[in-house]
Amino acid sequence: MPSQTRIANQHLTVDVSSLGAEMQSLATADGRSWLWNGDAAFWNGRSPVLFPIVGKASENGIGIEGRSYEMAQHGFARRSEFDLVAATETMCRYELAASDMTRAVYPFEFLLAVEHALNGLKLTVSAEVENRDTRPMPFGLGFHPAFLWPLPGAEGKAHIVTLDNSVEPPLVRLGNGLIDPERRDSPFKAGRLILDHAMFEADAMIFPEGAGEGLAYAAEDGPALKFSFENLPNLALWQKPGAPFICIEPWHGTAADLGGSDDLAKRPYSTILQPGKKARFAFKVELPARF
Repeated sequence: MPSQTRIANQHLTVDVSSLGAEMQSLATADGRSWLWNGDAAFWNGRSPVLFPIVGKASENGIGIEGRSYEMAQHGFARRSEFDLVAATETMCRYELAASDMTRAVYPFEFLLAVEHALNGLKLTVSAEVENRDTRPMPFGLGFHPAFLWPLPGAEGKAHIVTLDNSVEPPLVRLGNGLIDPERRDSPFKAGRLILDHAMFEADAMIFPEGAGEGLAYAAEDGPALKFSFENLPNLALWQKPGAPFICIEPWHGTAADLGGSDDLAKRPYSTILQPGKKARFAFKVELPARF
């Protein structure tokens, strides 16, 4: 059975499950919860870590060195039991190492470490991937946290995503769960997007490039969550139609291209890690003290 670890400081409390090293709750000292609660009537995820692929693969299969392997959407890490290897009052680190189960679908020796750490009003969620194999290792890595929409105390207010770089990144959509590579006009105007539930009737909005290294998700004249990203060049926004949450998803890697190769090394924005090397990916979110 999965276990949970709680970390906390005077501002924030976070619970993390050993299943998927997935954050289960994020609350401020005033008792308000900011993370989606995982209600299965809409979506039972809360903040899954995506590895070794992001998104879907054609026919749920990937190619590695000329062989085909079965791979479910977003990979196996979110369904795997991690080991707790370190914990303090304000930090916990979980690890997943290669096993017979993972080698059957992903034939590499690896270590995936996921860490949650608090500093004041900031939460840092980081993932470190180590290639313990003797050959280059391709993979994708992504974060999929869901936050309440509306935010606490902001019912009835417009909710807005504002990019730190004030640009209008091109949009791509999914076809049968795969990336339609056609670039579409950006829904952002000078870096600002007023969220509308109708935007997600055609599934996720994906911005493969140009969204930058930070954004704010805020209610008009209300609370704001401020994000920064490390080594995560792709951004997706997703909502299950009608659900009271919004997923703000920074990725390094996307779903396979519609009609493209199933080769994992050729997936858009894949990382190819050399033997003995490590790669780090992280996002930070700063919670409001008050509003």
